[in-house]
Formats: sequence, structure tokens, C-alpha cells
Amino acid sequence: MGPIRGLKRKKKADKDVDHYTLLRSPLSQPCPSDWWDDFSKRISGTSVKKGNSVTFESLFKLSRKTFNYICSLVKEEMMAKPTNLTDLSGKFLSLDDRVAVALRRLSSGDSLSSVGESLGINQSTVSQITWRFVEAMEHRGLHHIHWPSNQEDMKNIKSKFENIQGLPNCCGAIDTTHIMFCLSTDVPSSKIWSDLEKNHSMLLQAIVDPDMRFLDVVAGWPGSLSDSEVLKSSRIFTLTEEGKRLSGNKIKLSDDTELREYIVGDSGFPLLPWLLTPYVGRGLSDYEADYNKRHFAMRKVAQRALARLKDKWKIIQGVMWRPDKHKLPRIILVCCLLHNIVIDLNDGVDDKVPLTHHHDPDYGQQVGDSTDKSSSIQREKLALYLANKLQS
Repeated sequence: MGPIRGLKRKKKADKDVDHYTLLRSPLSQPCPSDWWDDFSKRISGTSVKKGNSVTFESLFKLSRKTFNYICSLVKEEMMAKPTNLTDLSGKFLSLDDRVAVALRRLSSGDSLSSVGESLGINQSTVSQITWRFVEAMEHRGLHHIHWPSNQEDMKNIKSKFENIQGLPNCCGAIDTTHIMFCLSTDVPSSKIWSDLEKNHSMLLQAIVDPDMRFLDVVAGWPGSLSDSEVLKSSRIFTLTEEGKRLSGNKIKLSDDTELREYIVGDSGFPLLPWLLTPYVGRGLSDYEADYNKRHFAMRKVAQRALARLKDKWKIIQGVMWRPDKHKLPRIILVCCLLHNIVIDLNDGVDDKVPLTHHHDPDYGQQVGDSTDKSSSIQREKLALYLANKLQS
């Protein structure tokens, strides 16, 4: 299976549905308090009362409102046959139980056996429920990752980015991160998955808006590839080169200079007309150093988004034990969907969590080897424009 992309479109019938109306449906009403009381007993051995360290939010890292919405999204698939899923005592697992099991597995990163033991469920049942949840989210939740569909939405993104450090007409920040796993060296393909740090890993490439929301994701490429190679193999590259992305309104920097729409990325990416990277090397001029400072503040949004993704959905944070490499890209995608859902529903659970931009702490900075002359000129004119604007 090739890399999973976050830009798949659903059938037209699905497109016309306002999925957010589900928030007002009976399914989205709060789960009965007795359900959480019963479920929490499986975790802590006692009912969760005020002051107990185990709360709904601490366990699932999202609010009850968001949990209910997710349940409403996946109900049909999660409750499809076979429906005879039970815990070790033989009790039938409700929709809330099943979604809770899947979210616990994805958010804790604990093994199937650990999750099963903590919940009183057979580990094979945990595996079955989690995979059914992944498939359901792929089917029902893909609308939560999409490229802005109109100029008004893109204008809002550009305005927020410009408010960060003054770079005009920026439409996104791009970055990649490694999802690490253990793989026997006896496996014929082990070298393909071995990255520069000698870890076995799979790459996730993401483009992020100023609110740390994923606009485009692609996962599945082996860690041996460079950021540049992953980019050039992605759908966003093809679409942009064909003029179907980042082809909106240009802005004037001066009487003879226009700036097209673009995204920002670190020096591991190639400098392109639509992808601006920082200056590299020593002895930078004042305006080049100033541009780099502004540029770093912009792309740090993507770094923070990936750091929060891994911190919240710990199944992709640690080192997995020999995962199914055909299923792993789909698990990564669903974690990205859940990340966006939390943002889309204005879930405030993460508001007090400190932001960090260290999503790949054990990896050094890559430096690309591709330079486009016209892109260099565009970057230079933008850097000079920013310097002159600062002085005026």
C-alpha cells in the first residue's frame, strides 16, 4: 500500500452533509453519567469522584463534547456486525465502550495487552475495536483535513500568518516527522526503513495553518528518504506544479515585484517558487538574518503541531514493536484527523498544556541540495521588502 494522503474526497452525497449538525443530534448528547462511572471503575477500581486524579479529560485528553461527536461519526461502522464484542465478564460493549477503548489505545500508546488488562478486555478484542475505529474514522472523518476551498478561507490563513512575523501571502508551514518502530535486521526491507539516525521509521509530512490545524498530510514513506524526496513524491507537489494549489492572488512588494502564494519550510526542503526556505551558511547580512528569524517563527507552527500530535496520540510517539507497515499510515492519518477535530470543536482541554516544537528531538537538521534561481531572487526580494518595511 502506498502512502495515505489526507486529501481524499468522499462521495458527493457525503460532501453535501453538514457533519457539524451531528453536534446537535441525540447521539451527541452527553454520555450517561453511569456509563463513565462504570467505565472509570475499570481503570481505577473505584468510581471517579471529584478530586480523583483519573478524570475523563485526563484519560482521553479531550472533552466529553468531543468524545460524543466522535461517537456520532463512527457509530454506524463501530456497531456493525459482528456486534457480540464483550469484556472478560461477558458484558456487551456499547458504542461508548468501544470508542473509549480505541481512544485509550491511540492516546496512551500502551500495548494491546496493557490496554486490555486495564479495561478487563481481551487484547484481541482491543485490536479488533481499534482497527474498526480507524476504518470508521477514515470513512467518516476525512472532511476534517482539507485544503481551503475558497479565497476567503485562504485570506484568513494568510492574515493570521502575517500577524505572526509579518511575512505576507503565506498559506502554510510544512514539516516532516519520524514515526519510529522496531524492525528485525533479518527483514529484507529493513535498510529501506533505516533513517540517517539508524532508526527504523516512517515519515509523516504535514502542512499546517496558523492554528496548528493540518491542511494536508501524507504518511507512509520510509525513513530513508529525505524531506525533499518525500515532498516531490507527494500530491501537494504535483498539484502545485500543475497550478492547482497555491495559485491564488499575488501581492505587490514593489512596482516591479509580485509575490505569489507560498508555504514555508526548513532547509531540508528545496527552495521553490512556492516553498520558501531560510538562508543557510555563515556571514549572513542583517536583512537575511532578520528574514531567517521571521521565517523560523512561521514554520515553528508546524513543529508545534507535530509535537502536540505525538504528545496527544502517543501510539505514534514512542518506538512501535514491528507494526503492520500497511496499517501504520492509516493509523497516523486517523491521529491527524483526531488532532484536527479537537481544534475544529474548540476543545479547550489542551489550552493549559505548554507548547513545544521538539517533535523529533533525536534528529539533526537536513539540508537540501536543490536551489532554483528564480526562487532565490523571490526570497531575496521578500527579505529586502521586510527589511525596508521595518525601517520605514
